[in-house]
Amino acid sequence: MKNHDLAACEYNGPAPSVLFEKRPARRPDGSVAPGLYNAWITLNNPSQFNSYTTAMVKAVILAFREASNARDVACVVFTGAGDKAFCTGGNTKEYAEYYAGNPQEYRQYMRLFNDMVSAILGCDKPVICRVNGMRIGGGQEIGMACDFTVAQDMARFGQAGPKHGSAPIGGATDFLPVLVGNERAMESGVLCEPWSAHRAYREGMITGVVPALKVDGAWVANPLVWTDRYLDEYGRIVHGEPKTGDALSEAKALMKRGTVDLSLLDEAVEALCSKLLLTFPDCTTKTIEELRKPKLEAWNANKENSRAWLALNMMTEARAGFRAFNEGTKEDREIDFVALRQALANAAPWTPELTESLMPAARAPAARARETA
Repeated sequence: MKNHDLAACEYNGPAPSVLFEKRPARRPDGSVAPGLYNAWITLNNPSQFNSYTTAMVKAVILAFREASNARDVACVVFTGAGDKAFCTGGNTKEYAEYYAGNPQEYRQYMRLFNDMVSAILGCDKPVICRVNGMRIGGGQEIGMACDFTVAQDMARFGQAGPKHGSAPIGGATDFLPVLVGNERAMESGVLCEPWSAHRAYREGMITGVVPALKVDGAWVANPLVWTDRYLDEYGRIVHGEPKTGDALSEAKALMKRGTVDLSLLDEAVEALCSKLLLTFPDCTTKTIEELRKPKLEAWNANKENSRAWLALNMMTEARAGFRAFNEGTKEDREIDFVALRQALANAAPWTPELTESLMPAARAPAARARETA
């Protein structure tokens, strides 16, 4: 048999950043189907919430190519290590320290990113996104490129671009309108307020959601959001929305008593893999290819000019935003948006001095002065 892979990729070596594993495929009754597998591709950077570095992007491309070509693979599971995050997007340390102010380099990086998204959308096998935690920013974009999503119910979904110096044009502006409609796409893409897994499920963004919190040995739905109510007294949907006030305090207390257990998530993913196993392989491939077309058409129409814009943006807003996120504290990782708008309203050019004035460290003395006053 001929090898159709473009290049070999070493997985599972010393300190691997991407894991590739072929796990035995199982029938719905749990029995192993000899000689058949599901390919698990795992982002393995949990200390940085599985944010992808340049090297990881290249490994993911090759992993999807290998899974696509593997004759004995029925479907692909794309996930992240640990229980905190599937992926939070590009590695902001690498962005801030290398790509910020380096548009020609970032343009080349975005070629790789585009190829990663295209590798997911072009995989010859169904792709399941196993969401073990946060799916934010570029992580949300590569997740939406998948065919199915199964999430643990404390996961969060959303964009970060306009809050951190970028635009979600690595797939979100292409995929969100297809998945949730234009108004909801505007809300998610522009405001950057994360959605709970329950809301993502309600909006049609994901296929399934399962509990992951165990308290005193019993499964408990995400206590931080409303799961036992659908409407408030005014008829507005509250299911999956964050709790506030006393309800939130009680939820946090319950969280402290519990432990995270992803066994139900794994069961749900395996169950979906088993359903896919019992289909005609070519008919399934053709069906997913056709159903991907709305996402593919938008992606292919926009990805090149998006790459160019993102590269140039590294000289202005991205340079400031990624640095602020990388250099700021956990409580303060954003630029001074008001000061930026005021400066631009007065025709201030994007100078190094302007960028420095927007950093969290620059406004700390002013904040202390206000507190003293």
